[in-house]
Amino acid sequence: MSETIEAETAEQRRALWIVLLLNLAIAIGFFVTGTIGDSSGLIANGLDNTSDTVVYAISLFALSRADKWKRAAANVSGGMLLLFAAGVLVDAVRRYYAGSEPLGGLMITMSLIAAVVNVICVWLLARIENPDVNVRAANTFSWNDFAANGGILIAGGLVWWLDSNWPDLAVGIAVAGLFVWGGVKILRDAHGEHHKAVHDEGE
Repeated sequence: MSETIEAETAEQRRALWIVLLLNLAIAIGFFVTGTIGDSSGLIANGLDNTSDTVVYAISLFALSRADKWKRAAANVSGGMLLLFAAGVLVDAVRRYYAGSEPLGGLMITMSLIAAVVNVICVWLLARIENPDVNVRAANTFSWNDFAANGGILIAGGLVWWLDSNWPDLAVGIAVAGLFVWGGVKILRDAHGEHHKAVHDEGE
């Protein structure tokens, strides 16, 4: 039994390390292209993938520890998403008043590259058996990435077509909304795990 648990933990650790490194690379790509392309949406996605990277690091830290640590790690992950949401909204408002000139072609290219990476990440995470609360949080982040990349792709096309920055700002705000949704979902999951643990201890 212990050998099976150790094997599952090793599998999760390996998958999380790969996903962590992929997300770190994509986050850097988003920040670089977002800065070059003056894009709120790309910067927001850079924050998204940065938060993913931190979550995977937290998940790795909590992987072989007690359930209490895992729940605490999930709470940190959820709270961090909510903080990032606030940061993205502030950036979008700043760009609205200060003005911006996003590059639609760069947005489209980066979103397609990120989509390929996200497919790999989702596939790796889906292969993990008996995922704990942190792996489920990682799955939430990865699916958020898909939605965010789709938004970037559409916004990039609209920016290119309309020669306007509002689609970029809109997708930045939408990504912030995804952050809020994902953060609340993770916090609820962690709370549910805590409630279950308390109930089990009381029996």
